[in-house]
Amino acid sequence: MPFVYILECRDKSFYVGSTWDLERRLSEHQEGLGAAYTRRRRPVRLRWHAAYDSIAEAYAMEKRVQGWSRAKRIALIEGRFDDLPGLSRRGQSRATE
Repeated sequence: MPFVYILECRDKSFYVGSTWDLERRLSEHQEGLGAAYTRRRRPVRLRWHAAYDSIAEAYAMEKRVQGWSRAKRIALIEGRFDDLPGLSRRGQSRATE
């Protein structure tokens, strides 16, 4: 089953990825075998994940979340789904992220 996940890095930045095997991929990130981005920012912590029916759905969600602001990612992590549309508005100040 494919997953999309958000990691929080040591520097408080977020990394968004997708994988078939979440446990294995998290282990890779922790061991420095994952993406170069997380390799330089270990340790990482899993903050959110969701399972999808197909890799195409997971990949589409990964790309969508990668384009989101920090505020919108935090809303997703915290389960504040009703806040997500409001965080998508054009002209939102990036200074509040």
